[in-house]
Amino acid sequence: MWNDVIDLDEFYRSPLGQVARRMIRRRIRAVWPDVHGMSVLGLGHATPYLWQFESEAACVMAIAPAQQGVIPWPPNEPGQVALAYEAALPFADLSVDRLLLVHAVEASEELREMMRESWRVLKGNGKLLLVVPNRTGIWARSERTPFGHGYPYTNGQIRRLLRDCMFTPGDTARALYIPPLRRRLFLKSAPAIERIGSKLFQTFAGVLLVEATKQIYAAAPGKAVERRRFVVLPGGIPASHRASRREAPDGPAD
Repeated sequence: MWNDVIDLDEFYRSPLGQVARRMIRRRIRAVWPDVHGMSVLGLGHATPYLWQFESEAACVMAIAPAQQGVIPWPPNEPGQVALAYEAALPFADLSVDRLLLVHAVEASEELREMMRESWRVLKGNGKLLLVVPNRTGIWARSERTPFGHGYPYTNGQIRRLLRDCMFTPGDTARALYIPPLRRRLFLKSAPAIERIGSKLFQTFAGVLLVEATKQIYAAAPGKAVERRRFVVLPGGIPASHRASRREAPDGPAD
């Protein structure tokens, strides 16, 4: 079940959410240190982690699942986020260089279809990065954060999922060694706790970050999916998408 976008936004505005964002963002940046001239797409609730690519990527976009809802992003600027069905992404084949999935894999009710769509839109040399709750970490056991909802994974489980969906998993990174508590002492000590945890307590990390590439040689015709139109928030709506608003999915886009 998808987390509501309002709950996600409130978490990332909280002191604990801001610390979690910084810790995970550093790991994402370590995996993708250079995205100059590339197209970067976030799927799920990836907007808290996309800011760092704005100044160098050729294009930064975000897709919010229709069941989750969407809020404007970036604030007070032309919109770069759209509402869509995760099993029918509104992008052409081989059109994305980097695809970041956050708060997506553990929540999707159409996981295989979403992964197949991710495979389709990625370029042949593109990279996929999954950020998922770690089943053996304490964050997956706390419902006070978004990482305590949905289906958590072990490293072996997420790597098997990637292979089953025609991806080749690469290295696994980990983040969030601080306990999911709002106590000021833990929040201030987060950088030190992260350094110690990454060396001594990797099993207890809150999230796993697994990068993967496409298995081109394993490509097989996928199941045909009905292409459904998506809704883009007002502000900076691409001209080529304006007509699609008449065929937007049922339900509010907020």
